[in-house]
Amino acid sequence: MEVHFAPDTEAQLNQFAASKGKAAAQVVEETVARMLERQAQFIEGVNRGIAAADRGDLIDHEEVVSRIGRLFTRDAYSLDDGSRRPA
Repeated sequence: MEVHFAPDTEAQLNQFAASKGKAAAQVVEETVARMLERQAQFIEGVNRGIAAADRGDLIDHEEVVSRIGRLFTRDAYSLDDGSRRPA
């Protein structure tokens, strides 16, 4: 398979790949593989949600808002290593 990029995009890709010590083709292959994996996970999540809804296993709007709020609060104060950001 051949993929063509705009010259600016190709230059950025080559620069990024070089900074990682990889060939541009390897970076593209790894990136596409991750994208496809995440897409499959998303579709599986949607299918689980549809199955739950079909069973009547639903939560109300207020609970959705609360759960999303907790996710954003947790993510806003967490570092990549799992420790907490200083207040």
